[in-house]
Amino acid sequence: MLPQEMLSLLTLFCVFRASLSGLDEDDDYDLMYVNLDNEIEGPVLGAEETASCDCQREHTEWDKLFIMLENSQMKENMMLQAMDDVLKVDLQTLKAELGQLTATFATTIEKVTSRVMSQIEEVFVRSGAQAEGAKRLQECEQGNVLEQVLQLSHNMSSRLGRLESTWQQRAEAEAQETAFRQDKLSPTRGDNLVLNSLWKELQQTRAELKASQKWAAQRLLPAGCETAILFPMRSKKIFGSVHPTAAMTLRSFTACIWIKVTEALDKTVVFSYGTKFNPYEIQLYLSRESVVLIVGGGQHKLTAKNVIVSGKWIHLCGAWSSENGSASLWVKGELAATAWDIANAHTIPDGGILQIGQEKNGCCVGGGFDEALAFSGKLTGFNMWDRVLSDEEMAAQSGEDACSFRGNVVGWGVTEVLPYGGAQYIS
Repeated sequence: MLPQEMLSLLTLFCVFRASLSGLDEDDDYDLMYVNLDNEIEGPVLGAEETASCDCQREHTEWDKLFIMLENSQMKENMMLQAMDDVLKVDLQTLKAELGQLTATFATTIEKVTSRVMSQIEEVFVRSGAQAEGAKRLQECEQGNVLEQVLQLSHNMSSRLGRLESTWQQRAEAEAQETAFRQDKLSPTRGDNLVLNSLWKELQQTRAELKASQKWAAQRLLPAGCETAILFPMRSKKIFGSVHPTAAMTLRSFTACIWIKVTEALDKTVVFSYGTKFNPYEIQLYLSRESVVLIVGGGQHKLTAKNVIVSGKWIHLCGAWSSENGSASLWVKGELAATAWDIANAHTIPDGGILQIGQEKNGCCVGGGFDEALAFSGKLTGFNMWDRVLSDEEMAAQSGEDACSFRGNVVGWGVTEVLPYGGAQYIS
């Protein structure tokens, strides 16, 4: 008998050989084995061999099945191990590439951010320089304006002084002439020369004064007003949106504004307030040379005629009280028109839209406006109170430092007024 260890080795060898041969049912399993003297024996011929191997016996179907299962399990384990090794290598490579990509991306982002920040700083620096330049230009222009005004005043003072001197000389000459002449009414040749000289001086002074007034009217704002809103043309897209400081639930009000209109048509809206139920709660508009105040609807209006002059600054105020329906219009600090029973006992509701230079159309802000109703020119000093101002307060609105007054519903320079569509602030 072979030792037990040899038998085990032969058995494993037989199993391995059978697994490689496919293990078909009709195969003749002629197995080779190694004897104790390490000599290769031939194929098994019969049962009379002294050292028989367990591999010589016929494998059953179950043996073949188990052998196939063992081979499959072994192959599967080998494939899983190989796949695991490949995945580990790929994962390590991917981690290395991802780390490199992250470092590159961070470096790129840092460079781009640095470049963008430098560009932003350059833009801010340029903007600051432009703003400073504009400020210096404005100050220079204002200085030039003052110099021209002072020069004109100096010239006028000099001319007036010469006129006074000439009149004094003429008076002395007339006094001397009266001592020698009886006919005081007959002019002499010297008198004619003096009168002609005076006439030329007066004509030249009047022309210069008219030119300076026209120049100042075109460039300067009303007294005390630092800014105005320019409406460069009539357009259905150009208007100003006003956001009142207080609620617009009003039983009385006073509204004042400075205007310089380029041209007034049949209806040129200065300001309007309306809701979706009534677009005409409050309106102040121009009609050629007239100004019209509407309260509560188009049927409640007050008109002051022949008060508007195109191209010149004019101060307008409109006041109304629901207690007795009293309404009044003031032009340049003077009462121009009054009426009673205008929207008597009416209350102006809150929640509407207040705007300058256009009319609320009952639809939406900035949409569907009529170009023919648009204002063109300049507006400033728009104020509104929730009461009727006194006559003294009305007169003070158009005096010196007119823009220093502030309404408690709308205060110029305090309440937000946003220009749209090409309207812009000027100074």
